[in-house]
Amino acid sequence: MSSPSRFIVLLIVVLSLVITFFHLWVFQKDPTHIVLEELYYIPILVGALFFGLKGALITWLFVSLLYLPYFFGPWAIGFMGMADRILHLLFTGGFALLAGYLIERDKKNQKQLEKDRYLTGLGQSAATIVHDLKNPLITILGFARRLQAGKGNPDTGLQTIVDSASKMEEIVTDVLNFAKPVHLETKEEDVRIIVEQAAAWCKSKAEAARISLSSELPAEPVIISVDGLRLQRALTNLITNAIEASPEGQEVLLTLKTDQEKLMIMIKDQGIGMDRETLENIFIPFFSKKTQGTGLGMAITKKVIDAHQGNIFLRSQPDRGTEVTIELPFRKRDP
Repeated sequence: MSSPSRFIVLLIVVLSLVITFFHLWVFQKDPTHIVLEELYYIPILVGALFFGLKGALITWLFVSLLYLPYFFGPWAIGFMGMADRILHLLFTGGFALLAGYLIERDKKNQKQLEKDRYLTGLGQSAATIVHDLKNPLITILGFARRLQAGKGNPDTGLQTIVDSASKMEEIVTDVLNFAKPVHLETKEEDVRIIVEQAAAWCKSKAEAARISLSSELPAEPVIISVDGLRLQRALTNLITNAIEASPEGQEVLLTLKTDQEKLMIMIKDQGIGMDRETLENIFIPFFSKKTQGTGLGMAITKKVIDAHQGNIFLRSQPDRGTEVTIELPFRKRDP
């Protein structure tokens, strides 16, 4: 039995004993009124909520055992009193059966819903992956058959095949990165260098799109324990998204700030922004409104940030740009 389960069992036992104690105390003051017996419904309900039908019935048997002395000796106060106590046992037993059955049925329905949701998501994911792999595969087969038949320019055909195969490799890599758990290899690093390296990876893409990529970083080192490679990849993905969303001639700004408790990395663009639907679903795997990509980039990024015990927030409006903020735990060092 797990520790939480032991705690609940102990709670039920203690609660039942406390109710019995006060029940006896009140009964000794006024034997004609038993005003606390209805409180036995509470531990029965707790047993049902946490352990289902079996828990409810076991709890009912336990509280009924505690209640049995009131049928004998000085506690027996006539036919009506006995009838009242028998009805109490019957009603609490009926309550235990009903509550346990309903809660157990609800739990089974929840499990079935989760299973159905998982299978639906799995089917959607498989369909998305197949769809994304299908187009480059068709291209590869098409150009390979043309080359086999001696048609077309061999150099162009081979380059197209290589590009399509690279696209398929990218899709497979994204799926594998998302599917496997994140195991961080942390060490103390200067986050400024990680941000600069991510910006350097995206520099050529920004130049090709005629986007200005700039950064505002602290003058002093910002040292935290982090998996620098994974964080760099997450930042690269966010910077790439910002570049792709920005019109020609605009700026993507990277900012690094700290306070006493957290480190903040912000990526701000002046691009097309996102509507409410996109913002609400941006971290859902395979959700994407782009014509290219698997829709896994943001989901993988969030997994990396979550693994660092951090948070990621987005603020965006259509045609007004997007600002992504990553918050990581941080404690300033004494000078």
